Amino acid sequence: ANQSRSPIADAGHAAAAVPFSVRCSSANCCRRLLVTAAAAAGCPSPLLLLLSTRLLQCSTLPSRANMRKANEAMRLIVTTFIGVVFGFFFGVSFPTLQLTKMNLPSSFLPSIDLTYIEDKYSGLSTQALLNVWSSLKGRDTSTHRATDSKIWIPTNPRGAERLPPGIVASESDFYLRRLWGLPSEPRYLVTFTVGYDQKDNIDKAVKKFSENFTILLFHYDGRTTEWNEFEWSKRAIHVSARKQTKWWYAKRFLHPDIVALYDYIFIWDEDLGVDNFDAEEYIKLVRKHGLDISQPGLAPNSGLTWQMTKRRDDTEVHKFVEIMAPVFSRDAWRCVWHMIQNDLVHGWGLDFALRKCVEPAHEKIGVVDAQWIVHQTVPTLGNQVRERCKRELTMFQDRMVVAERAYFKAVGIDPPNSTTR
Repeated sequence: ANQSRSPIADAGHAAAAVPFSVRCSSANCCRRLLVTAAAAAGCPSPLLLLLSTRLLQCSTLPSRANMRKANEAMRLIVTTFIGVVFGFFFGVSFPTLQLTKMNLPSSFLPSIDLTYIEDKYSGLSTQALLNVWSSLKGRDTSTHRATDSKIWIPTNPRGAERLPPGIVASESDFYLRRLWGLPSEPRYLVTFTVGYDQKDNIDKAVKKFSENFTILLFHYDGRTTEWNEFEWSKRAIHVSARKQTKWWYAKRFLHPDIVALYDYIFIWDEDLGVDNFDAEEYIKLVRKHGLDISQPGLAPNSGLTWQMTKRRDDTEVHKFVEIMAPVFSRDAWRCVWHMIQNDLVHGWGLDFALRKCVEPAHEKIGVVDAQWIVHQTVPTLGNQVRERCKRELTMFQDRMVVAERAYFKAVGIDPPNSTTR
């Protein structure tokens, strides 16, 4: 009976004898099946069929361990994603949280100390701190900004960083602009600090200035409407603040960016006699001699603060200017305005410091003798302020000395021996 069995049956029995656990017991299950089939005798065709069935079962039935690992990996991915989403929404819900003190890699925030920024701008939001950081970085942010739809130009005037440079208008003027037509555009500006009691003297002075001049009156007595009796007053600009001085007005209303369109700025007192003065001729002489800071000569018998400003008969121009009737070019005034101290309203000491604003001073500063005026010494302020003026002189000189010494020390050089005294 045993000899009568066919090789096919033997092969079938041999293949069927392979334990079922072999299908998934190890990574070598397929090899074991092949070894078993090779040991079987008989026709290979049915054997190959059975082997194919076993191999298919091995490939389609993964172990429970592998399935468990796959489930754990998927659970980890989902948990991580949910955590990231939750953290993002939690963060944007608190925009005013301050940056904490931290040390970040230099490649992340190059040359920026977040601790310093936090301490200095502790009242700002996170976005404001980031804006400050961007402005401090300057050029380093240009590449990043190129792909950002928001505008941030650190070189714009302070406060205008979000505007495109082409729309920034940093300068203005005193041109009177009506609802229609084009305004007149005078080339020069003359200012007088006035009280109504000096209206006749101011009337004479204003008539010495042509339509090329914008007229600006600073009223220290608060009386402005009374000046309407003069025709020229209707085209003048009136600024009223009671009991203030010429330099108080100049510091607050003559910012260099406001008067930038005027070639020359006259800042005059109210008590000047101008019978021998012509404004257009004066401008011609100033241009001829290249003066950036000048004033008309003073008549010999008028009240002189300094003999150096006394008019000389033998010259057109000599050197020195005081603060009674100064005339500044546009560029010189930009420097002088910054030198005027906000709290020192009488301007004492400025005349000796004006030389710091032009170079060379001995060529750019001068008194125009050919056009001269008379100081009528009207006591508009009174002697009670003279002591205050002297104190301001000392304060201004001390500040200048301290500022110069601090500068020279910062740059590591010895200060010159000369001072402003």
